[in-house]
Amino acid sequence: MFEGPILHADLDSFYASVEQRDDAALRGRPVIVGGGVVLAASYEAKAFGVRTAMGGRQARHLCPHAIVVPPRMKAYSEASKAVFKVFHNTTPLVEGLSIDEAFLDVGGLLRISGTPSQIAARLRRDVAEQVGLPITVGVARTKFLAKVASGVAKPDGLLVVPHDGELAFLHPLPVERLWGVGKVTSGKLRERGITTVGQVAALSEAVLVSMLGAGTGHHLFALAHNHDPRSVQVGRRRRSMGSQRALGRRRRSPEELDSILSAIADRLARRLRAAHRVCRTVTLRLRFADFSRATRSRTLPEPTEHTEVILAAGRELLADARTLVEDQGLTLIGLALSNLTRDNSIQLELPFDGYETIALDTALDKVRDRYGSSAITRATLLGRPDDLEMPMLPD
Repeated sequence: MFEGPILHADLDSFYASVEQRDDAALRGRPVIVGGGVVLAASYEAKAFGVRTAMGGRQARHLCPHAIVVPPRMKAYSEASKAVFKVFHNTTPLVEGLSIDEAFLDVGGLLRISGTPSQIAARLRRDVAEQVGLPITVGVARTKFLAKVASGVAKPDGLLVVPHDGELAFLHPLPVERLWGVGKVTSGKLRERGITTVGQVAALSEAVLVSMLGAGTGHHLFALAHNHDPRSVQVGRRRRSMGSQRALGRRRRSPEELDSILSAIADRLARRLRAAHRVCRTVTLRLRFADFSRATRSRTLPEPTEHTEVILAAGRELLADARTLVEDQGLTLIGLALSNLTRDNSIQLELPFDGYETIALDTALDKVRDRYGSSAITRATLLGRPDDLEMPMLPD
C-alpha cells in the first residue's frame, strides 16, 4: 500500500455551512456569520475577499449582497458531535484538533475497510449523508502532509499524496503552507527570496537556524523534508481550554473590555467545572489592528476552578497590557486556561476559605444548566450581544 495511513478531515467553512444546511434560502449565496466581526464566511462570500475575523463593515463593503446571520453556537456544537460520531465509526484512532477537524489513523483497516483513499471517500459520503455538511480530507503518510493535502484540496475535496510523490507535491507549495510560518516568518523568508517549500528544503539546517532561530529553524527544516514522526494520539486530554471575542475596529472603553473579559471568564470557568478540571495558569491573548498578537500569562499559587479567581487574574493581566491596548487598537481578546488537572486530584488546604464563592459558582451552574446560559448573568452584561465569540483552538 503506497498511500496513507493518516487522514486529516476538515469541515468546510463550518459555521456558514451549518447555516446553509439549515436554511435552504442560503444555499449557493454568500453568507457571513456574525455582524460586528466575521466569525465565518461561505465560499461564495470568500470569493469576494471576505475572511474570518474581518470587521463586519469591511466584509459588507466587499460583498454588499451577502446575507449576515447571527451565530448559533448550540447548532454548531451539535453538528460537530454528529461529525465526530462518523469519525469514530470509521476508526477508533481519532485525534480531535478542534470543533471541525481531526486526524484519523486508518492504517490497520485495509482488510476490513479498504485502502485509505477508499475509507476517506466513504467518510466524506457519510458526513454528507448523515450530517449534511461538506468535508475535505487529505490522505498522507504523515500528519503534517495530510493537513497540507486537505488545505490544498478545499473546498469539498479529497487529495491523496502517495508515498513516492510526497516531495514532488510539497516542494512547489508556498512557504506559508508549512506549519509555524505566519506573517512574521513568511516575511523573513520572502525578504531573502525564499517563496516555496522546496527553497526552504534546499537550505541547510544551520542556515535556517541562523536565519529564524533554533526552534523555528529545526522545525521548518524537518517539515520541508516531510519529517514528522508524530502518531495520531487517542484520548489525549486537552492541555488547555480557551475562549475569545473579536471586537471589530471600534475602540472599546475600559468598562466595555472589563465586561467582555467577565463574560469570557464566566463561560470558561463554567466549562472548567463541567469537565471536572482545575487550572493553574491563566493566559490573556490579544490581537491588534495590524494583526500583531501579544500574550500575558500568570500561574496561580493553587489550582482553581472558581470564576472570580480566574477573572481577577485576567483583569491583572489586562491591566499589565494597558499600554499596548491603548496604543495599538485591540481587535480581539481571549483567555486560555492551562496546566489542567482533575478536580479530585488536588489537596485541599486549611483554612477552607472561600466557601461562599464555591457555593455561588455551584448555584449559578445549576440555574444555567436548567434554564439556559442566559437565564442569569452579570449586571454589566445585560443588553450586550454575545454574538462575537470565536472558538479558540486547542494547543
